[in-house]
This record gives sequence, C-alpha cells and structure tokens, in this order.
Amino acid sequence: MEAKLHLMKLCVGAEGPDDLAAWQQQRFGNGPARHVTRMWPKRESELLDGGSIFWVFKGVMLARQRILSLDEVIGEDGIKRCGLILDRDLVRVAAIPRRAFQGWRYLQPADAPADLPKGRQAEEALPPAIAAALAEMGLR
Repeated sequence: MEAKLHLMKLCVGAEGPDDLAAWQQQRFGNGPARHVTRMWPKRESELLDGGSIFWVFKGVMLARQRILSLDEVIGEDGIKRCGLILDRDLVRVAAIPRRAFQGWRYLQPADAPADLPKGRQAEEALPPAIAAALAEMGLR
C-alpha cells in the first residue's frame, strides 16, 4: 500500500543515518522512537495511512522512518506538542538534495525518494556533501 502523505524534517545534530540510529538506540532502546515537534499535522489521517518521516542530513535527504502514531506531549512549559511515534527501522533512501527549512514539511509520495535496494541498506552512508554532489549529477 502506498502512503497518502509523508513528512520531511531536518535532522539536526546527526551526521547521517547511522548517527541517528545510534542516538535512537541509546535513547529508546528497542522500542519505538519518538520525535517531538511543535506543530500538530492537520493531515494526520493521511500521514497515518502508511506515511513516513524523511530525514534530511546536512542538506541531503538520506533516510526515512514509518510514522506509527501521533501522541500528545505536554512540555515543561505547559504547551501541547506532537510526538511522532516512529518505527525503529531506519530505511535508507536515494539521496536527494534539499534546501534548509524550519519545522517540517509535507512530502507527496510522488516527490519522495525511492528506498535503496535491500542489498545496499547495510552500506555505510556517504558523507552528506558527497551524496548531495552525486545526487545533483544524477549518479546516486
């Protein structure tokens, strides 16, 4: 089943997919990962119909995680936020350059990069700058 809608988000503080996976393992163990964001998606039902969050590392979209659910999170400041509950399976995708943006953006399935073939999922990720250069040349 193809998703109806995805999210795209900058992954700040991680060098690449392996870094994000290690951080999530340390923080969440073997359970689902959670990413808290300020805004609640208005198109929730479309996202929960097979959607993923596509992670952008240093200007290059390199990985995705399926969105399992959305949970309300009340911060220490009393403000309601959205907790994206994510599948721990971090799927590497074909590198696509993306300009910086704030928050998250909706991503239509037609604009989402393809998953890397299963045989390439275990490869060490290229540095984002090299992945971006190859993607711009149409070589990755």
